[in-house]
Amino acid sequence: MNLNILQAFRHEIYACLTRSADSLFNTADALLSESQARSFAELSLSPFFERRWPSLYEAFEDGIIEQEALRRVFAAHAPIATEGERLLLGIDASRIERPEASTSADRTVVHKPNLPENRTPITYGWQFSTLVVLPQQPSSWTYLLDQQRISSTQTAVQVAIAQIVAVVPQLAARPVIVSDRWYSCAPFLLGTRDVKADKLLRVKCNRVFYRPAPPPTGKRGAPRKDGDRFQCCDPSTHGDPDEQWQGSDPSGTSIQVSCWCRLHLRAAREVEVTLIRVERPIETATKRKERVSWFLWHGEDPLPLAEVWSSYQRRYSQEHGYRFDKQCLLWERAHLRTPQQFERWSHVVAIAHNQLVLARSLSLVQQRPWEASTRACTPQQVRRAMPRILAQLGTPAKPVQPRGKSPGRQAGATVTRATRYEVVRKPKPLPKKVRDAAS
Repeated sequence: MNLNILQAFRHEIYACLTRSADSLFNTADALLSESQARSFAELSLSPFFERRWPSLYEAFEDGIIEQEALRRVFAAHAPIATEGERLLLGIDASRIERPEASTSADRTVVHKPNLPENRTPITYGWQFSTLVVLPQQPSSWTYLLDQQRISSTQTAVQVAIAQIVAVVPQLAARPVIVSDRWYSCAPFLLGTRDVKADKLLRVKCNRVFYRPAPPPTGKRGAPRKDGDRFQCCDPSTHGDPDEQWQGSDPSGTSIQVSCWCRLHLRAAREVEVTLIRVERPIETATKRKERVSWFLWHGEDPLPLAEVWSSYQRRYSQEHGYRFDKQCLLWERAHLRTPQQFERWSHVVAIAHNQLVLARSLSLVQQRPWEASTRACTPQQVRRAMPRILAQLGTPAKPVQPRGKSPGRQAGATVTRATRYEVVRKPKPLPKKVRDAAS
C-alpha cells in the first residue's frame, strides 16, 4: 500500500510539469538515486537520467512547473499527526550564496553567520522561504509544503504570509505554526489572523506589548487606545502572571513557565495574544542558551504551558532539513544563471525530498558498516536504497527520442557578453521615532 502511495505521488507530480516534463522528472529521479554525486552535472551520470548531460541544463532553462498544482499535491500527501498530537508547521528563510555570480539577476545582501571576528557577517545571493511539516522527533525528516524565492521587492514576512494563506486551507487538520522571532511582528499577525491555524512564535527580549485599553473616562480628548505597557526585558511592567507551571523539559532540565493573557502590539490592536515566559536555570547563559525565553501564542484554545518549550524545540528540525537539502541534495550546488531557473531547481529538490519522506515507511535502507543499526534511519540511508525502489516503480516520463547532432551556431553569428547585474541593496528600516510619527 505504501508503494502505491509513492507511485500515485510520482504520477501526480509528473502532471505538474507542463513543459520539459520528462527531463525535469528524470532529474528528480537522478537526484534521488545518485547519492555519490557532488555536483549538479554529475546527476546526468545516473542510470535514471535517460538523456545526455546538456538536457540537464535545458530542462531548467525551458521547463515550466505549475506551482499551485505542486502545492496541492504536496498538501494532499502531507503527514498526518498521530492521535493526541498537533500538526506543527515551520516557516523560515534560508540563503543561497552566490557572491561571485555577477550575471545572475536580483541578488540581495543576505546574512552569513559564523564568520571570523571583525568581518561583516554578510554575503550576496538569493533567499528562499520554506513551509514544512515538522517531525515529532528532532531530525531532518521534514516534509516540504512550499518553497518560494524572496525577491528584492519582498520581505520574508510577506512571502511567508502568502505561503500560509495558500497552503493551510488545503490541510486536513488545524495546524500550529512555529517560527523564529523575526515573524512575531504586527504584519505577520495581521496577515495570518483569518487563517485557520494557531501560532507559537518566538519573541525578542525587548519587544513591547500593551494591555487592553481602559474604558473612556468621559473627559475631553480621545480615549486611550492602549492600556499599560508590558516590556519583556522590564520586570517592573509585568505584574502577576495569569498562569504558571513548573516542571522539566524532555531533557530533564527544570523549567518554569508563566503567561500573561490579553496583550497586543500597538500596530496590531485587533489581535489579542498570550505572552509566555520560559525560565531555565542555566549556569552560564549564551546566545544559544538563554535563561529567559519569550513566546507569543495566538489561537483558538490556549496551549498548555507544559507543552510550550517542547513544541518550540521541534522547530529546530527545519534547520536539519535545510542542511540535508544543501549537503546531500545539492540544493546550493547548482550554479544556474537566472533566479527563475533556480526556482525550478528548488522545486525539484523539494520533490525529491518529499519522496524520501514517503519512502521511509517502506523500511528499505542501506547503511554503511560504521553506521549503528539501532538508531533511527536517516534520509540519506533511504536515499541509498532508492535505486531498487525506482526500478520497481518505473517512471511516468516518456522514453527519450534522439534527434541527431545539433547543427551548432550559424556561420558569422556573434556571441554577446552576458549582462552583468548589481547587487540589490534593500533600504534600511526607518527609525522607531520616524515610524511612530508617520503612523
